[in-house]
Amino acid sequence: MADTIDKNTLYEGLDVPPLVAAAVALARQNDFPFSCTPAQGRLLQVLAAGREGGRIAETGTGYGAGVAWMLTAVTANTELLSVEADGERAEASRELFTDHDNVTILHGDWREIVPFAPFDLLVLDGGGGGKREDDPPADPTALLVPGGSVVLDDFHPPAEGWPPAVQAGYDAYGRELDRAREYWFNHPDLLTTEFRVHPVASTIVGMRRGDAGDG
Repeated sequence: MADTIDKNTLYEGLDVPPLVAAAVALARQNDFPFSCTPAQGRLLQVLAAGREGGRIAETGTGYGAGVAWMLTAVTANTELLSVEADGERAEASRELFTDHDNVTILHGDWREIVPFAPFDLLVLDGGGGGKREDDPPADPTALLVPGGSVVLDDFHPPAEGWPPAVQAGYDAYGRELDRAREYWFNHPDLLTTEFRVHPVASTIVGMRRGDAGDG
């Protein structure tokens, strides 16, 4: 699982956008090992590009690597909102994106994003994913526009067979991946899939179904 290593080390020797490199360097300076992996960042970059001109939200800013990846794929017409529970990290990320008026970094619980919903793309990396008993999963119907997408990373690759929810286990931090997987795969308003972005980590992506009459 990617959570068991310093993800910043996965960037060594890679040619990444300067803003991403700056975010990863900031994480290294502050001994924060949980930046999104390069593969996850490239996925976010692609998904964000498909939401040009829309509204994107993220929970769990960290030191801004995920935001940086998405920001490199869109213009200033796209709004990016991210929330971070740690005040020092939130402030450092605000400094990193100070020249980007379309980026807002909030400090607080992940639910701070709720008043700004609905979103075209929602990245649940710091709450709202339902991986812990004290973290009820977010309601995609309340937070996404019809056709909007939700992304959750840091899953163990699914076992053989279907649905992926049958795979057993917790991650290194005791998070109940199966419970979260079951919620997102079985949600009646989502079309959901899962694929590997790293040999030992996979990502779930769901799309909110269109309202009745949308076609």
